[in-house]
Amino acid sequence: MSESVDAPGLSDLPLEDLVACHECDLLMRKPQLAHGEKALCPRCGYELYAHRHNVVQRSLALVIAALLLYIPANFLPIMQLNILGQSSQDTVWSGVLGLFNTDMKGVSIVVFLCSMAIPLVKLLCQLFVLLTIRFNVGRSYGLLLYRIYHHLKDWGMLEVYLMGVLVAIVKLADMAAITVGLGLVCFIGLLLVQVWLEVVMSPHQIWQALSGEDAHAGD
Repeated sequence: MSESVDAPGLSDLPLEDLVACHECDLLMRKPQLAHGEKALCPRCGYELYAHRHNVVQRSLALVIAALLLYIPANFLPIMQLNILGQSSQDTVWSGVLGLFNTDMKGVSIVVFLCSMAIPLVKLLCQLFVLLTIRFNVGRSYGLLLYRIYHHLKDWGMLEVYLMGVLVAIVKLADMAAITVGLGLVCFIGLLLVQVWLEVVMSPHQIWQALSGEDAHAGD
């Protein structure tokens, strides 16, 4: 169920009762949502926020799944190349090392940060934020970590790295025998789990739970 919201006389309302659309900047009264409902902007139709079921438990399950996929996705072979009788196996980590050892240190650092370091830090931030809500401890640290997560959100670029791998496979297909490795399967799985996590982990409910406004965020 969805609900469009708008209201006159907003100047008389306290700030905590107001919400602004991220797309068109329309200011409106914040609605109270039941489970499964979502609030839509009456001007542009953008989803302001939603009230989803079992946000904390579902998000925790997805974070743990992503962390389990992280190591095989980065350290197991993505593909094996066979050219003129010579074979080589490539992983995300070996790609970073290869760039570093060929005097492309700047590029290797960017690849390492965007494809390995920042995605891991994001997952760890999400994990600790969810644990602070689940066990009701260290909410102030949870707020700090969730802010850090939002600052890092646009810097984890797994989809860009995956696109580069797929382009390389297409270009090399006529020159070498290519065998897709388990690492690529885990990498795609990690990317899909993170996308699913972005959908499930409702920012509105997480902020409310961290600030103590929503004691039933995990319901």
